[in-house]
Amino acid sequence: MPRQRAQTSTWAADEAVTRLFAAHYRPLVRLATLLLREPGMAEEIVQDAYVALHSRWWRLRDADKALGYLRVTVVNRCRSAIRHRRVVQAHLAAARPDPDAPSAEAGALDQLRHADVITALRALPPRQREAIVLRYYADLSEAQIADAMGVSRGAVKSHTARGIAALRTSLDGL
Repeated sequence: MPRQRAQTSTWAADEAVTRLFAAHYRPLVRLATLLLREPGMAEEIVQDAYVALHSRWWRLRDADKALGYLRVTVVNRCRSAIRHRRVVQAHLAAARPDPDAPSAEAGALDQLRHADVITALRALPPRQREAIVLRYYADLSEAQIADAMGVSRGAVKSHTARGIAALRTSLDGL
């Protein structure tokens, strides 16, 4: 007998859900579409709600409240889909490359240029290299450079000018 009762309840669920589907599928899809603004996703959510109702039909205490159960299920699943969409969009926005960021090729060329500049700096006489590095990398004033190098401001100007001229000659192709 228990097996026959299970078949009877399955047939009852089949019949009841089929009637609910015929009568309320389109209005539930419209509801979901208004919430989601995606007709395809709305149809999928409503279909999933019907499948959930069918699989839990035996737990339903009052068959007259099945439509209410479906509406609540559809609304809750739409809310979940909207939350999921927000999370996905936030991650996509964070992962999206910056349009103003230099390309990989530009980065590689910059590294090559940087390496060329470092090589050219290393080839300068020590005083010229020191004056250039303190002026353009450490951003010190001529007076500060003069104090650091233990020379006059005029000597700083001379070392800096000679160093820049040598760098221009060395880096002429860049």
